[in-house]
Amino acid sequence: MNHTRRAVIGSAAASVTAAGCLGVVGPSNDRGCPVTVSEDVDVRLGFVGDVMLGRDVDERWRDGPPTGIWGAMLDRVRSLDGLFLNLECCLSARGSPRPGRTYHFRADPGWAMPALRAGDVTGASLGNNHVLDFGPCAFSDTLEHLSSGGVTHAGAGPDLDTALEPGVVEVGGLDVAVVAFTDRSPSYGASADAPGTAFVRMDPGNPRTRRLVDRALRQTRAADPDLVVASLHWGPNWETRPARSQRRFARGLVDRGVDVVHGHSAHVIQGVEVYRGRPILYDCGDFVDDYAVKPDLHNDRSFLFELAVEDGVLTALRLVPVEIEREAANRAGEEASRWLRRQMRTLSAEFGTALERAGDGLRVPLDGCER
Repeated sequence: MNHTRRAVIGSAAASVTAAGCLGVVGPSNDRGCPVTVSEDVDVRLGFVGDVMLGRDVDERWRDGPPTGIWGAMLDRVRSLDGLFLNLECCLSARGSPRPGRTYHFRADPGWAMPALRAGDVTGASLGNNHVLDFGPCAFSDTLEHLSSGGVTHAGAGPDLDTALEPGVVEVGGLDVAVVAFTDRSPSYGASADAPGTAFVRMDPGNPRTRRLVDRALRQTRAADPDLVVASLHWGPNWETRPARSQRRFARGLVDRGVDVVHGHSAHVIQGVEVYRGRPILYDCGDFVDDYAVKPDLHNDRSFLFELAVEDGVLTALRLVPVEIEREAANRAGEEASRWLRRQMRTLSAEFGTALERAGDGLRVPLDGCER
């Protein structure tokens, strides 16, 4: 780690300061924001929702080029310093479908891992309701393939302690720590001696939830990262607005040092809130899958959310319109982009979020601090 740079960025989990500033303890200006004391940092981090590489996606791309799933978004995702997603499937050729479930998702790691590497995927949340669809052997394979392929992961593990551990990765000179939780499929939850997910009830008043989240955040602080991401697979499908409990939970995480709340699960986009200068992406929607499209919800449309960090400050969130076509992510066309802008404005209005037009997409300013 570059300790000169840490003087600028600070430890995000160590303290929560005024809007837009990473949590660094040091001299402040008249708005309560730390004064930067060293070199500039210019980093762009990308966040997308569900990436499901099984079924028709697996069939289409297993003999195709590894770049195929990224479609016309390939150059855009490769231009980022890091890309974080929810991997909504297992990566294995082993195991049997878990009984009693309607949907089972898995991809052949022979093509899926090169595909993730082709998109320069940095981190994958595994805290979701599909990572154990083909049992413990396929789950173990998934962990091994991601680790050996250089993709940091969080939210699931061979036991509960491991599932709560943050994934830590250096991105553009920043140490980024990711913790992940899910409130989907409690039967997939890890225990002290069984593999599974970091399952919690997303209720800030739940004693078990407080205990497990505290444990995960203590481990995160011990890693002394520059930026903390909480990746949450939460809430029911097809809901366009988060529940009040989700809003309380997300804000509580920011109050405790989380810099980015990365939500997914609903299969549709939800609004963006800026709370204490930190972006809360309540649901990023679907980025790659083969799901049937609901015409009224347009679950095939979402955004690539690009977070800019400049000179130690979270300055802006750029929303790039995306549309799934032929089991690949593509830049949304004019009509889809217009719908996405309108929908995001409507859904974010209740949070008082400032949204600016940026090309075919949107921009959310975050920089509330003088330099």
